[in-house]
Amino acid sequence: MTVAPEFTAITSAQELRELLGAPMRRAIDKERVTLHDWDREWLANSPFCLISTSDADGNCDVSPKGDPPGFVHVIDDTTIAIPDRPGNRRADGFLNVLGNPHVGLIFLIPGRGETLRINGRATLVRDAPFFDAMVVKGHRPALALVVEIEQIFFHCAKALMRSKLWKPDSWEPEALPSHARIVKDVQYTEESLDRLEQHYTEANYSKLLYKG
Repeated sequence: MTVAPEFTAITSAQELRELLGAPMRRAIDKERVTLHDWDREWLANSPFCLISTSDADGNCDVSPKGDPPGFVHVIDDTTIAIPDRPGNRRADGFLNVLGNPHVGLIFLIPGRGETLRINGRATLVRDAPFFDAMVVKGHRPALALVVEIEQIFFHCAKALMRSKLWKPDSWEPEALPSHARIVKDVQYTEESLDRLEQHYTEANYSKLLYKG
């Protein structure tokens, strides 16, 4: 990547360390390779995660996944499975996994500042006995991402505290127009704005949550 001449780029790990300093011992030692009981409890209470992937050329993607708390299935101390639900069928992250199995996961619990981070290697699975445990509202997933854990640790609350993510008095959802208006402005669609407004309503989405 070529940076603008007025930018001062960092080009080595040594430069980075000179700027940031060395990590605290506690930050280094928090890494684990197997699930602790508290990790399992966190997963059992988390309704949302972010899945980071990249293809064989390094092109990256981050995909959100959400379901009722405990939607992640723990297979054993080093393996978890994340069910897929009906979406837009782009499958960007899944296609990445086929060329590069490395994934990074962040699990959130609403109201908690800390996050649980898991890094590992993923496999796409179209059926397995544990799929029966991932049925929601009568819908069995057609696909799951199975992750072999290579690194796991809790991340501190500073980022969520700075962002005030869980502070309703800081929320300004009306600062931007409706999603339908944005979609109509940034991409070509055959649907009218009114039709898009109807499509993106919570009521309509609620009917589509678990249906292909």
